[in-house]
Amino acid sequence: MKNVTDRSSNPFGMRPPIDADPDDDRPVAVFGYGDANADFHVIGDHPGVHGGKATGVPFTGTESGEAIQDVLRDVGFATGPRDRPTLENCFLSYLHMSRLPDGHEPTPEEYARHEPFFDAELRAINAHILLPVGERATDHVLSEYTTRRHRLDLEMERLHAREVRGRGFLVVPIRDPSEWDDDGEDREAIRDRLDAIRSRDYRQTKGVATLVG
Repeated sequence: MKNVTDRSSNPFGMRPPIDADPDDDRPVAVFGYGDANADFHVIGDHPGVHGGKATGVPFTGTESGEAIQDVLRDVGFATGPRDRPTLENCFLSYLHMSRLPDGHEPTPEEYARHEPFFDAELRAINAHILLPVGERATDHVLSEYTTRRHRLDLEMERLHAREVRGRGFLVVPIRDPSEWDDDGEDREAIRDRLDAIRSRDYRQTKGVATLVG
C-alpha cells in the first residue's frame, strides 16, 4: 500500500523521547527523512556519528554522513542541496534520533527507549532493502530483522556490501565510512552492489526472503 504524505522529514509524525538540551537552538532530533514509499532504507546510528545536528537531516554535516550521501548521489537516489537533499526511492533514519549534547553517546537505555519508534517507522516505510551503516546499526538490523545474526561474525570488513536474506527484507550492511579504505574500493563496492540490486527485480525480495530467512 502506498503511503500518502508530502512530508520528507518525519512523515509519520513519530514522537520519541527527546534527550536534547532545550537551551540549544539546533533541531532537537534528526527524524527519518526521505521518500516514504522507498524501496531502499539507509539506517545509521545517531546524529553524533552520522550527522544532522545542525540540519535535522540524517547523513549531513559529518565526514561519514557525507560519504554515504555521496554514494546515494552516485546511484541516483539523492539530488539537490547537500544539507537537505531530495531523495527518490530512498529513506534515511537513525536507531537513536535525539540530538544529544556534543560528545555524549546514547546509553543502552536511551537506545531502548527509541527502538519502538525506529521499528514502527521502518515497518511503515516497508522497504525491500535495508542498508545499516556501521557496526551498531548492522548488529541491530541483523538481530531484529533476520534469523542470521547468530551465524555471522560482526566483521564489517567482510559484511560490507554483502547481501543477507532477512525476514521479509534483504539486508546489505555498509562498513562505517570512517573505516573505508583509501583507494576507494569500499565506496565502489557498495555503489556497485546497489546498482546490481536495482538492475534486477528486487521487489521479489520480500517473498523470497520470507521463505529463506
